Amino acid sequence: MTSTSRQPALFELPSSPLAAVQPSDEQRALAAALPDSLHMGAMTWSYPGWAGVVYAQKHSERELAGRGLTAYAQLPLLRAAELDRTYYETLSAASYARYAEQVPDDFRFLVKAHEDCTVSRYPMHARYGKKRGHDNPRYLDASYAAEMVVEPLSGLGSKLAALLFQFSPQGEQEPDAFVDQLHRFLRRLPRGVLYAVEIRNRALLGAAYGAALADVGAVHCHNAWSFMPSVLTQAKQLPKETRRPLILRWLLRRNDRFAEAEARYAPFNRIVAEDPDTRAEVTSLVSKALKSGVPACVLLDNKAEGCAPESVSLLAKALVQALS
Repeated sequence: MTSTSRQPALFELPSSPLAAVQPSDEQRALAAALPDSLHMGAMTWSYPGWAGVVYAQKHSERELAGRGLTAYAQLPLLRAAELDRTYYETLSAASYARYAEQVPDDFRFLVKAHEDCTVSRYPMHARYGKKRGHDNPRYLDASYAAEMVVEPLSGLGSKLAALLFQFSPQGEQEPDAFVDQLHRFLRRLPRGVLYAVEIRNRALLGAAYGAALADVGAVHCHNAWSFMPSVLTQAKQLPKETRRPLILRWLLRRNDRFAEAEARYAPFNRIVAEDPDTRAEVTSLVSKALKSGVPACVLLDNKAEGCAPESVSLLAKALVQALS
């Protein structure tokens, strides 16, 4: 999970958007210097702490979740966003279409697949009710994923960057068994959608996993996350087909934990602690892709450095320099 709350149901959405801050001349210049094939943004847009950073005035999280997307998309460096709400519930094609209507044509969404696709056993959390602790019968069920998760994505049209299957650490499961099951699942999904897979077990990286993705035309979601190797190391261990296009999520600094980072960085209104090492690694991988003509979609979390939009600006500066 990458936010403290879910994006709201669409029947809650008022019609009028909120006002964005005026982009600085520097932001405009950076955006103009970056290639159109790069889409960067944050993981959701509903943070009250972004007043003065993204939004012209302070608003509640509920207001921002429902009415802030159009304002968010007006900032020239924010050309992508993650749909996190879809991890908790499935959406209709009409619901996706309403999101697409709120952003310009060159905006892209990374959509997280419903958790029933990727959680083998429901966690011991109150929100799961009677299901908590039980095996999930829909885990890697391609029929369920095709009907309930993939087909409605048509509502986003060309604004879909990829459908992300995010897997939590797999415990003691044998890597080969997981990769075989994942491979069978991906092979049965409808064609025509880019599927991205994010894993959080370094033991799964390697030839078998890379071959499974390449066989079905899926890509690896490179993730800067607590206990994974660097994004550069991930790229070196996988075939180039699995990073074309490049999908990358910068979540946490190495060895950090979600709850601790959230407490340290809230309310996410400024950079609290820069992570130059991760930025350099991300810059290196993304700039190499762009120089090779490979599109890139990069999403950043507030818990990476304290404020995702500000981190996007710092990364944009580094990329402009690397590409010059």
